Amino acid sequence: MAQTQIACPRCRQMIPANVEQLFDVTQDPASKQRLLSGQSNYARCPHCGYEGRLSTPIVYHDNEKELLLTFFPAELGLPLNEQEKMIGPLIKQVVDKLPPEKRKGYLFSPQANLTYESMMETILGKDGITPDMLKAQQERVQFMEKLMQVTSKDVRLELIKGNERIIDEQFFALFSRIAQNAMQSGQEPIARALIEIQTMLLEETVYGRQLKESVGEMEAAQQVLQEAGQSLTREKLLDFVIEAKSDTRIRAYVSLARAGMDYVFFQNLTERIEKASPEEKTKLEGIREKLLHFTNEIDKQMEARLKQAQKFVETLLEQEDIEKATQANLDNFSQDAVEVVNQMLRQASEANDYTRMGKLQKMVQVLQSASAPPPEVAFIEQLLTAPDEASMDKMLNDNDAMVNQQFVDALSGLVTQMESQPDNPEAKEMGAKLTEIYRVALKRVMKKNMAG
Repeated sequence: MAQTQIACPRCRQMIPANVEQLFDVTQDPASKQRLLSGQSNYARCPHCGYEGRLSTPIVYHDNEKELLLTFFPAELGLPLNEQEKMIGPLIKQVVDKLPPEKRKGYLFSPQANLTYESMMETILGKDGITPDMLKAQQERVQFMEKLMQVTSKDVRLELIKGNERIIDEQFFALFSRIAQNAMQSGQEPIARALIEIQTMLLEETVYGRQLKESVGEMEAAQQVLQEAGQSLTREKLLDFVIEAKSDTRIRAYVSLARAGMDYVFFQNLTERIEKASPEEKTKLEGIREKLLHFTNEIDKQMEARLKQAQKFVETLLEQEDIEKATQANLDNFSQDAVEVVNQMLRQASEANDYTRMGKLQKMVQVLQSASAPPPEVAFIEQLLTAPDEASMDKMLNDNDAMVNQQFVDALSGLVTQMESQPDNPEAKEMGAKLTEIYRVALKRVMKKNMAG
C-alpha cells in the first residue's frame, strides 16, 4: 500500500494518504481487506478536519472467482478514452502477472461499475454476502455510532432496548473489532467509552446476558482444568463433565479439552452408563448425546478453519517472492494458518520435497521475526518485575531513550485492555501495576517535552 502526499480535497494543503489503484487479490490477498475496510484511498486532513474517500480509479481482480472489476469516479469528469488510458495499464499488470493457463475469457471483458457502492456489492456478492446482509451490517454500524454520540446512560439504555433485535452475535463481533482497533491505535477516550457501552450491552440485552454467561462458564471451566493440571486424566475430565450444572459448562469443557474426548473417553462413558442405575443411566445418556453434538460442532468448525488456512497459505506459496508476500499478509495469519505452515513443513520434509521446504522455511523465518515482541513491550515486561518505584526509576533511567510518546501510548493501550476485564482478578492486578508504570513514564515524557 503506497503512502504518498496529496492535496487535501478541501483546503488543498499537502497531507499523507494511502493511495492504491490496483487491488489484485490473486497476487496480494491482503489487498481485498484493505479495499473493503477503507484502509486505502481514504484521507484525513489534520489542517481542516476533512475526512472522506478519495476519488481514485480502481481495478479489482480475483482470478479464482473470475472477477475483473473497474471503477472510474464520475466526478473526475474525464472522457472515455482518457479513462481507458488510465485503467488499461492496470489491467495489463493483472494479465502479465498471470501464468498462461490462468488467463481466461473474463480478462477480456472487465465489468465497469458506475458507483463505488456497486463495486463493493459485486465483490461481497461473490462471497455470498447479499445486499440485505450489507444493509443489516450498515444498520449495526449506525446504531453503534448513535450509542457513541450519547453520554446519558438513560438515553443509551433506551436506544439499546429499542434496537435489541440487531444486538446479536454479528453485532458483538463487529463491536469487538472496533473496540480492539481503538485500543491498539491508542484512542483511549473512545476505547473507554466502548468498554462502558459493552458492559451495558452485556447486562441489558438477552444475547448479552447469554454471552456473559457463556464467557463466565468458559472461565470457570478453564480454572477447573488448570487446577487439575498434570493430574488431569480422561476419567477426571469425565467427572467434570458429569458434574457440570449446565449445557453451557459442558460446551465449555468440549471447547477447552476436545483433544481429551477421544475414543477411550467415550468408551469410559459407555461403561459408566452400562453400570448405572436406571435414573442415572438416563442422565448419562443425555450427557453423551450432548457431548457427541458439541464435539461434532467443534470438529466441523476446526475443519472449516483449517481448510481456509490451508488455502490462504497455498496462495502465498504460489507467489514469486515468498518473504515479501508473507510480510504483506502478516495481519491475515491466524494461529490455524501458523499450524498449517508447520504441518506443511513436516510433510515436505518427510517427502524430501526440497523446493517446497525452502519456500515454507522462508515463510517460517518471516513469521518468527514478526512474532518477536516490540522493544516497548519487552521493556514493559521488565518494568512489571520491578519490586518498588526506586527499581522502576532505575530501569527507566537506564533506558531513557525508549521512554517517549510511543512508549506511553503502548502503556495506555495495555491499561485499557486490562480495564476491559473487570471480573478478572489477574487483569485487575496487572492493570494496577501498568497504571503505576504509565504514571511515572508519562511524567518523564512531559518533562522531556517541556525541556525541549
